[in-house]
Amino acid sequence: MALADEIARVMVRSTSDIRPAAEALRDIAWERARLRVSPADNIASKQPLCDEDGAILASEVFGWNAPHERWWADSRLALSSPLPRACRYESETFWANAQGFYTRQPNRYLDAIDLSNFEKRALCKAAIVVPIHLPFGQIGAVSFTSSDPERTDLSAEFEAHSDELALLAHRFIAGCVKAHRTRQWLPVDCQLTKREVECLRWASVGKTDKEISLILGRSHATVRFHIQNAGEKLDAVNRSQTIFKASQLGYLGTAA
Repeated sequence: MALADEIARVMVRSTSDIRPAAEALRDIAWERARLRVSPADNIASKQPLCDEDGAILASEVFGWNAPHERWWADSRLALSSPLPRACRYESETFWANAQGFYTRQPNRYLDAIDLSNFEKRALCKAAIVVPIHLPFGQIGAVSFTSSDPERTDLSAEFEAHSDELALLAHRFIAGCVKAHRTRQWLPVDCQLTKREVECLRWASVGKTDKEISLILGRSHATVRFHIQNAGEKLDAVNRSQTIFKASQLGYLGTAA
């Protein structure tokens, strides 16, 4: 089947599409490389991904029901498992086992992650993982593991299929999130000025208004005005929430 047809099968436009799209992703991964699928729309949430009727997809569609396989029922997994932890530091698809993380480009953050007791903490011996970084700081992830639970090397599957699996996984999870979202978290089409962003960037690293005024060569009152004005645009209740919302919209960035 052509990739375009596979993408169409995993597309989610409404909650009624979630179940058939999940079944399609499951079948495609199996047909391509005998891989099992573990999807999460939000690694920070205790709630597993569900279909329109509230059925847990990990159980009902993807078949993770054996006592040692019920990763979706363990709310501590996102904090203890090295796989979702790695998704906080990596945006490209990677694969991992007890010996390390394997990416197309080096990532020193992954090198520092503790991999002790990998199988017990990750509930697998190896996995291909697609981190899915979504708007407003939400991170989803889709893991692919071999049908043979003893496999520790997925390098061949990674090289052959990771690009296509990443595209399919992202399309599925992003669609699910949009279909389920009912609350508007941030103002629509909020645009900050260059000065507002400059002030907020320094504020985000702990600088006071007085310190920012010295750094930027502006008056204390001007700095305060820019930060307050940004807060009004972002519908924030205080300085901390102004910084948080600006970060959620990608205005502040991170240092290289």
